[in-house]
Formats: sequence, C-alpha cells, structure tokens
Amino acid sequence: MERVNELQEKYRQLDRQFDAQGEEAIDATCLLTFPYDYPEQGAEVLIETEEFTAVCPWTGLPDLGTLTIRYVPNQLLLELKSFKYYLLSFRSVGIVQEHAANRILNDLVSSCAPLRINLTLDYKPRGGIHTSVSVSLPNPI
Repeated sequence: MERVNELQEKYRQLDRQFDAQGEEAIDATCLLTFPYDYPEQGAEVLIETEEFTAVCPWTGLPDLGTLTIRYVPNQLLLELKSFKYYLLSFRSVGIVQEHAANRILNDLVSSCAPLRINLTLDYKPRGGIHTSVSVSLPNPI
C-alpha cells in the first residue's frame, strides 16, 4: 500500500501550472498583409493548419488542434509566413478554445478586413471529449 501512496503523491506533484503565459503574449503585430488585385472576383481563400498549439489555462497541459479559415478578401490578403509566426505566439499561452477562436478571428479581421470570414478551431480530444468551435464575421460562409 505504501507504493500506491507514493505514486499518488507523485501524481499530485504533476498537477501544477506549467509555464503558461497570458493572452498578452499573443503577437498580432506580426500579421502582414499585401494588396489584393481582384476583390471584385469574390474568391474564397482557405487556410488550414494541423499545428495549432496553446495550453490549458488551468493545468498548463498542451492543447493541439486543427485551424481552418475561410475568408473572402476585400482589399488585402493575409501573408502566410507572418500568420505562421502569429500562431506560434499562442504556443505557451493559457487560453480556452472558445477564446482562442474569437481572438484569432478578431485579429484577422483587424489586419485584413475581409468581406466574410469563418474560422473553425478543432481541438484533439482530451479526456475522451472532442470539441470544435466555429466563429464567423459578419456572415457565415
């Protein structure tokens, strides 16, 4: 029984905050845009990555997800390398999925002012529960 108690104590020691940072670590200033020459065409841009990472704000454990963005550009297009750097700024941020989805959406709208945008953040299951959050502005695509 003593081994069980020792193991239980070791598990309790694991239940701590890792080095999670607050939302101020998210760097939207790195988002770059460039002019779109064909706004009248109504093209839809699809951006997908399976490498979105943030951390749970309560446990500090990693949250991994797939991020899908569909937007109809107006005058500006999002530069993808800068977007990758932006996403990397979430890596050690303690943020819940619903807040992350809305924060990304708001930052993209601020940087490139699309006509329409839809974003889905689909987290890998944790604890046997799968969640996906979708947000849109101004109208769902």
